[in-house]
Amino acid sequence: MSQHKGKIAGIVVLLLIIFYAIAVYWSTEPSRFDVVANAKEQAQLRNEKIVTGYVTTSTLITVANTLLDKPGGYLSNDVIPPSIIMDDMPAWEYGALEMVRDLSLSMRKDFSRSQSQSTEHEALKKAQPQFNISSEAWAWPSAEGEYQKGIDYLMVYRGQIANEHERDSQFYARADNLRSWLKEAEKRLGSLSQRLSASVGQEKVNTDLAGNSSNKQATLAPLQQQVRTPWLEIDDVFYESRGATWALLHFLQAIEYDFNDVLEKKNARVSLQQIIRELEATQETVWSPLILNGNGFGYVANHSLVMANYISRANAALIELSELLAQG
Repeated sequence: MSQHKGKIAGIVVLLLIIFYAIAVYWSTEPSRFDVVANAKEQAQLRNEKIVTGYVTTSTLITVANTLLDKPGGYLSNDVIPPSIIMDDMPAWEYGALEMVRDLSLSMRKDFSRSQSQSTEHEALKKAQPQFNISSEAWAWPSAEGEYQKGIDYLMVYRGQIANEHERDSQFYARADNLRSWLKEAEKRLGSLSQRLSASVGQEKVNTDLAGNSSNKQATLAPLQQQVRTPWLEIDDVFYESRGATWALLHFLQAIEYDFNDVLEKKNARVSLQQIIRELEATQETVWSPLILNGNGFGYVANHSLVMANYISRANAALIELSELLAQG
């Protein structure tokens, strides 16, 4: 009997070791890629021309594909070990997915339309909702299946804008279109920065109605409140931020290419490059096996505050870029 129990214990230990090794491999974050080289490769494979918007669309497709094709595939909706007990990579996926959702929405309502009264592009009209299914959906329809449909529709749109005979399929690189998407990115970064900063807890003064004495809100809120990210969620917020900034970094590099003339005219290229530099810093290697949560100027680092610093600076630069684009 004891020998039988020993075999079972040995098998359990072996399975745990195997699951741990798989989890470590699947937790490897995707590498960065050259957005222009990637677009040129895609164009060559499909015998398509690089036109305005091709690089941005190709980058969106590649980022979305990465969620499905990286080591382990898409993990957020897995219900079996070891992925069901993993949380860092699913958090990374969710951060990148949120950026994919924002850009696909902007592609549908801004970049592909000449004015507010123009009709939506049919492929983008179908693509954008596909990315909005719950990231944890695993039964029919599954998240992976819906996201793949969205990618397929994006590929249809990309092929159409590259076809000179498809006059109704366009990508408009205009300052107002770009500014609209940047505003969405600002909100994402602002939220991530606040959640990262709350890793150590902070007393927050309620500024919700600041600026006008006649402002109102639905219900009363305290003048001060303690904001703190739960201890077990600190690493999740950190990796969600890593995923979001990884995706946004590539999108901005694509925007730099497709909106080259707009940025030059507004003398805004340097501002965009500064944002890219700040976001590149968020992708530095994390050498610690754990996301540390030191306090203030203590002995232990606080990875969340370091990440919040880079994101806050990138967000401030985004706001400045948006203001530059708004000027005549």
